[in-house]
Formats: sequence, structure tokens, C-alpha cells
Amino acid sequence: MKFDFDKVTDRKNTNSIKHDFAKEYGKGGDLLPLWVADMDFPAPPQILADIQKVVSHGIFGYTDVKDDYYDAVGGWFKERFNYHVTKDEFVKAPGVVFALAAVVRAYTVPGDGVMIQTPVYYPFFHVVRDNGRELIENPLIHKNGRYFMDFEDFERKAAEHNVKLFLLCSPHNPVSRVWTRKELQTLNEICERYGIIIVSDEIHCDFIYDGHTHTVFGSLNENAVICTSPSKTFNLAGLQTSNIFIKNHNLRRRLEQEIRRSGYSQLNTIGLAACKSAYQNGGEWLNQLNAYLTGNINLVRDFLSKKLPEIKLTEVEGTYLLWLDCRELGLSHNDLDNLLLNKAKLWLSSGTTFGEAGSGFQRINIACPASVLETALSRLERCMIE
Repeated sequence: MKFDFDKVTDRKNTNSIKHDFAKEYGKGGDLLPLWVADMDFPAPPQILADIQKVVSHGIFGYTDVKDDYYDAVGGWFKERFNYHVTKDEFVKAPGVVFALAAVVRAYTVPGDGVMIQTPVYYPFFHVVRDNGRELIENPLIHKNGRYFMDFEDFERKAAEHNVKLFLLCSPHNPVSRVWTRKELQTLNEICERYGIIIVSDEIHCDFIYDGHTHTVFGSLNENAVICTSPSKTFNLAGLQTSNIFIKNHNLRRRLEQEIRRSGYSQLNTIGLAACKSAYQNGGEWLNQLNAYLTGNINLVRDFLSKKLPEIKLTEVEGTYLLWLDCRELGLSHNDLDNLLLNKAKLWLSSGTTFGEAGSGFQRINIACPASVLETALSRLERCMIE
């Protein structure tokens, strides 16, 4: 079956955060929104059909899952990443950010150090600070349009700041790195030396482009906590379903206890059905989607190189979120934001949302029909000319 990713779906008046909440976020009207990390493509048809079966039944009582759920999720990770996870190693949660906050509370106490690598997905900051832990930043090194880990800084801060937990973003949002196995091995060695628990957010692992390979961190360290979800891959974020893989029994038990303390038990009934369906039936849809996204990436790369060479595209290795280096424009952080919002009428994610290391950058979501992306690029070009 050939899937149509060119079709434009009107998301206005659906309570979409991306499309319907400009006023509530203090923004003006007439904005083209390419900021929130969800896609403007409907979920795969088979998932929608399986959701409809649940809806047609009409009863939405308390729901759990049987072996076919674990087989579907586990089978996906075995086939795509050669990673083996058993039923007993699952912890289900309503979302990866929920899980990150829970692991911070489960594995650390107030005052402990929690390391992150900036610029990074902004909830990483919140789950540490809002739980009273010490946030330790290990800034990534930007070199020749690509980002690298600063292992020397990481080890020094691990020793100096009582770091107990490290939140890894893999693939990395927003800088689009797909970490090599060697990089992850070096990271793991440092964390093992200092007794640091690694929690790896791998929610974008299904968006990997040619020449790169995603390594599930659990294949390097059985004491790691691996956070996954079908939400990004199949555009199911609103259905609140994630699967956390933990092979270490003690760490798994502590997280389960923390989730119980939060008062949460069974997941969303429709979300569970959608998750199982996605991993059973979504493979070909995803393959075609990744080919389409590759086309969108090439569209952005070619446009910038020909029309706006002062804006540099950070090398794209994974995710559908591109990191634009706008520093050659010579604008302050606020002036850059204002130019895009008020002149180009583009709502992107401001770089400083991801920490001070993101100043001068913008994140753009390219998981949309190519025609929408072309409109966004034209607006960008016009505002630079005028």
C-alpha cells in the first residue's frame, strides 16, 4: 500500500496545542506552526481501524494487556534494533516525561546531582529542578555543524557534583545526533566508574537516516533504564502510552513503587490498543514515512544552501526535528524570535527553550506535507529579503 503524506490535514479547531493555542501562548495570529514535536500526518490506517473497534464496543473500563501486547512491542525492538526485552522487564507509564520525573524521584533524593547534555529537550530541566535535585549541565560541543559529547567535562562534573543519575537523549532532541556505539560505550564506562544510573530517552529511535544506526542503550548496560513510546513514531502522543524497559529487578521495582505512589495504575484503554496495533502493523507505513521525511530534509538543506546560506542546517542523523544555526544573522536571541514570529509569521521552537547553549538556533519540525514546508521556507526567505 502506498501512503499519502502529501495530503494536508486541517488541524485547526481540534484543540491542537500546535495549531490552536497561539493566543494562549502569547503569540499573534496567522502563524504557520512548526514547533510542537507531533506530526501533521494521520496515524496509520490500521491503527485507526483498531482504535475504532475499541470505540465501537462502547465500554471504556479499566484495561490491562496480555501477552500479545508484550510480543508486539518486544518483537518490534528485536526486529528493528536487535534488542531483546521480555514481558517481565516492562514498566508501562502514561508518557516518557512522566517516566523521567518518576525515575528522578525513584533513584535520587533532594540535593543529588542529575546530569543532562545541553541543548536538550526542555522537560529534562523541569523534571530535575521541579523535584528538588541539583541540575548539572554537560554542554555538547558544536564543531563543524555537528555535535559531540564532552567526556572530559562529563567525568569532571560527575566527580565534583555527586551525580547519581544521567538523563540521556538518544537520538538527541534537538541537535539530531544518533550517538555511535563507541560514544555510548565511553559514556557508559564513565557512569559505571562513578555509580551513575543511566536513563535513556529513546522516543525518537525510529527516525534514523541513512548512514546511521541506533543503539539501544540497554544492549550496553543491563542496569540502564530505556524509555520508549509509539507516540512520536506513529503520532499517538495524545493517547498517553509508553513502555519503559528495565532489566535490573531492583531498579524496576523502585520505579514501579514510585509510579504507584503517584496514584497511577492502568493506562489509557485506547492508547494500549493503538500501541499494540502500531508495533504489529506499522512497519511499512514507517518505512515510507522515513523516506518522505528524508525528502523534506533534502528540501530544507537545498533551500538553505541556495537561498539562505547564512542559516546553517545542523547535520541531520535522526528525529524529524531540524536544528537551524542562525548565528550568522547577527541577531540577538529576542530579535531572532521576533523576526520569525512577527515578520516571517513562523512559529518555530526558540533555541533557548533547550537551554542557553541553544542561543542563536531554532528548531523546526519537518513532519508535515512538503507543500507546508515549502510555504514555511518561502516565508523565511521573504522576511530576510524585505
